Amino acid sequence: MVPAEWYLLLAAAVFCIGVFGVLTRSNALMFLMSVELMLNAANINFVAFSLQWGNVTGQTFGLFTMAIAAAEVAVGIGIILVLYRNFEGTDVTSATTMRW
Repeated sequence: MVPAEWYLLLAAAVFCIGVFGVLTRSNALMFLMSVELMLNAANINFVAFSLQWGNVTGQTFGLFTMAIAAAEVAVGIGIILVLYRNFEGTDVTSATTMRW
């Protein structure tokens, strides 16, 4: 059996990759994928702690996190489509002129 520390190390690495992607990318699609990486790192932590403590609470929270991630993708794709339609690109720095 793999120890829980290995899962936590994997989750920390995935989360750091996601944070790096959020901080360095200006493309909205890459930004969205980086946020998804951070949510997946949280899921890995939930499942690892569920394995360590021997209950299903972490797996239940993991399912809720997956539902939140699906809703976030639906809203994010809508925002990206509006961004592309109004500015002919998905660069998030060009959207500073969006007003009512």
